[in-house]
Amino acid sequence: MLTLTAKIRKDIGKKVKNLRDKGLIPGVLYGSKTKNMGIETDSKDFDKIYREAGESSLISLEVEGKKLPVLIHEVQKDPVTDRFIHIDFFQPALDVEIVAKVPLVYEGLPPAVKDLGGTFIKNLSELEVKALPQNLPHEIKVDIAGLKTFEDNILVKDLKLPDGVKVLKEKELILAFVAPLEKVEEELVKPVEEKVEDVEKVEKPKKDKVEDIEPQKGEKA
Repeated sequence: MLTLTAKIRKDIGKKVKNLRDKGLIPGVLYGSKTKNMGIETDSKDFDKIYREAGESSLISLEVEGKKLPVLIHEVQKDPVTDRFIHIDFFQPALDVEIVAKVPLVYEGLPPAVKDLGGTFIKNLSELEVKALPQNLPHEIKVDIAGLKTFEDNILVKDLKLPDGVKVLKEKELILAFVAPLEKVEEELVKPVEEKVEDVEKVEKPKKDKVEDIEPQKGEKA
């Protein structure tokens, strides 16, 4: 299990900016078996941990010499610099299943793309699963080499999941497929055509309404 070191945070409110200037990220630790506390951790160390663990794998958070199994529950980023500016760490009960979103990683090149010139379409980039915290996978790999024709699909039920992990989506839900190029182009044009029709529908009633207005007394019809 990956380990991240943190310290109890003393700076709060506006003083938090001082931490970020020093290369630290403020955060909060909470859970069913720990009291809420403000903490801080090194930004470079966290970047590395987050790339490897994401938000669905347990990590060991070491605070004041005590190691706690936690999940990176939520992160906030600066919209301009894209740097982490706040982290929520959650300590779950290890004997209770929890729900988490796990990234889907599509592997391979579909023959329908290579041989037929189709376009690969993925309907989901992450999947909601339920499992004990220690059984949550960092990612779920999806083999797309079986997409040989435009009729082939990859469904939720086709996934190979680790033991103890249950998917909360319908088993027949389509995750990915390959579409003919002309079909993709039709879908791209369709919304534009629909918008034009919607505009016409809006404009016509306005015109009819004006024609239906009766002239006032003293006015010419």
